[in-house]
Amino acid sequence: FSLGKAAGPMVQADKVRKHFGKTEVLKSISLEIAPREVAVLLGPSGSGKSTLLRCINHLETIDGGRLWANGHLVGYRQSGKRMIELKPREIAMQRRDIGMVFQRFNLFAHMTALENVQHAPMLLGVKNKSDARTSALALLSRVGLDGKADNYPSQLSGGEQQRVAIARALAMQPKLMLFDEPTSALDPELVDDVLQVMRDLASDGMTMIVVTHEVNFAKEVADTAFFMDGGVIVESGAPGDVFNNPREERTRAFLSKVL
Repeated sequence: FSLGKAAGPMVQADKVRKHFGKTEVLKSISLEIAPREVAVLLGPSGSGKSTLLRCINHLETIDGGRLWANGHLVGYRQSGKRMIELKPREIAMQRRDIGMVFQRFNLFAHMTALENVQHAPMLLGVKNKSDARTSALALLSRVGLDGKADNYPSQLSGGEQQRVAIARALAMQPKLMLFDEPTSALDPELVDDVLQVMRDLASDGMTMIVVTHEVNFAKEVADTAFFMDGGVIVESGAPGDVFNNPREERTRAFLSKVL
């Protein structure tokens, strides 16, 4: 399995539904993200943004609809009208092409920054130790962490840890990057270093879906903004339109609190 080059959308959701118990968190979500597009998901807590992101990486299973990453059904294969979940190994192969950066870094505390970044390519046999190390050092440099390779997470600031997490996600050379509120756990003065790495990725043509409350970043970098509330996409469009001239009252109410 490889995402390869996208002929159609990089991500396509068709009437995706997800519930936890009796609570329906995603209510028939449909969207398309093109290759090289940067999309931001905005909305209040509990609106379904992070759940949607986790479904795209099959960290959550969906309860209805279909999700594709570059033409491949995510997490399932179709047999007639039935959807059959893929085996764990097949799901892991799919995830190789989808990098994910979490709110809380999720670094291995017992590994150095270098070891965190080179771990997955070595574990999955994509690179030998020497190549993985060379690549990992280059990635740490790319995210502005020259000289930090031998530091453990506890010896790094939150912003540095998050940049290691981005380098780790890039180590598998993904075609798609998912960011789940990557700056919300950071002190304000550390936020911009992380956003700058993301700006650089966007300018390099990486397809990105970003759950964020950083409205200025969204205005500057995103091609499309989706405003979610109550498990539905209330409004979407170019960030300038969504932020400056929202059509929906619910969008206006939300933006009045965050702008």
